[in-house]
Amino acid sequence: MSFTREIAEIRFGTGLSPRLRGPRDLEDMMRRLKGKDHAAQLYKIEPFEEFAERIARVSALWKIRRANRGSEAAEKATQEIGVEKRRARKAQQRWLWQALRRRAHTQDGLRERLAFFWGDHFTARGKVSVMKRATSPYVESAIRPHVAGYFSDMLKAVIAQPVMLQYLDQKTSVGPESVAGKKKENGLNENFARELLELHTLGVGGPYSQADVTELAELLTGLTYSQDGVFGFRGEFAQPGAETVLGQSYGGGTAALSDVHAALDDLARHPATARHLAQKMAVHFVSDRPDSALVDAMQGRYLETGGHLGEMVHAMLSQPSAWAPEFANVKQPIDFVGSALRALSVPNEALAVNDWKAIRLAFTVPMRLMGQTWEEPLGPDGWPEDDGEWITPQRFAARVDWAMNAPQGLLADLPDPRDFVTAALGRNVPDALQFAANAAEDKRTGVGLVLASPAFQRM
Repeated sequence: MSFTREIAEIRFGTGLSPRLRGPRDLEDMMRRLKGKDHAAQLYKIEPFEEFAERIARVSALWKIRRANRGSEAAEKATQEIGVEKRRARKAQQRWLWQALRRRAHTQDGLRERLAFFWGDHFTARGKVSVMKRATSPYVESAIRPHVAGYFSDMLKAVIAQPVMLQYLDQKTSVGPESVAGKKKENGLNENFARELLELHTLGVGGPYSQADVTELAELLTGLTYSQDGVFGFRGEFAQPGAETVLGQSYGGGTAALSDVHAALDDLARHPATARHLAQKMAVHFVSDRPDSALVDAMQGRYLETGGHLGEMVHAMLSQPSAWAPEFANVKQPIDFVGSALRALSVPNEALAVNDWKAIRLAFTVPMRLMGQTWEEPLGPDGWPEDDGEWITPQRFAARVDWAMNAPQGLLADLPDPRDFVTAALGRNVPDALQFAANAAEDKRTGVGLVLASPAFQRM
């Protein structure tokens, strides 16, 4: 079992396209991944640094409102806050369409899949105001630049993101013996430290204790952000003295961000982290029950390279079991919709990027019915990997409904189902599906049957 273009595009990319040929071989896949991020350049999503300007504008309006309670100026500020929130909500819809267009037209589907995977691994959502719409900018700034780099760099980028600091209650976590703590302004919050150990690095059941959680929480005090959405380290929040995490001491002098970074570097290089990440990536891309040799190879390469994610991906792609011809995993709704757009070769102008209402009707609402409300997973552990979570009667009915109705709204002329079945699934079309495509009464029915087929649901 070795590389094939079809498996590369379906299992590790965003699906087959009748227009784009996909990578020639494994090394071509890696070359594309390590090269320029063309899709991000073509289909812009606001980076968090730009999104922070929205936060700053709302913060300024809140100040005006508080300073002028009951006045006309306060009423005007309230209205303008509402305008900013609506603009951010509309922008979030536009970014979904941009993310789908990246999937539909990229020559580097592996990068799109990795960006989604790591964004889900580090799930974060804003809780209040315009920050609730900041997930795409967070992923764009903290995740996407590091998918083929070192995990420690991604970790450091994530802990400096206001979205994550708000989501896991870190913004106001204060060391008990700190300057702020002695004033009883706030207390220590262990939420972020616990998730860093349990979800982001060592994994559930990893080699850490409650004492490690508390010590790491104290080390993280000081991580916060301003009212303008700009990350900063506040020494008056930081617990004084050294903290010991997994037997290693950090800090002891003047509290500094570099102490946190030192702990993150060690967590990133820990063997338990390597195992956790390798297992999770193998499950996501290959199978719910991946071959142990595959996971061993990924873990080994990660450790050999000091936690280099691109090298771990290369190790995964170099294993024979990664190229097993059977597609074992069910597509999540974002993968299903994205691969359908790619197979249909839906043009960029199918929907105007500013037409947020049309984007919502075409994608956001159907994906919610399929079980995946855009950027709203239920918890910090992200979306489920269990295939059974995605193919329930109601959720599959939503896929069928979208397959039967959405394509004719996105294309002026649907493809011939007899050609489309091969464009969407390659050479391994089941006989029954080929017969159904050949015998379809019309294009709409034939295309819908292909997209709704069990074969198209898998990757």
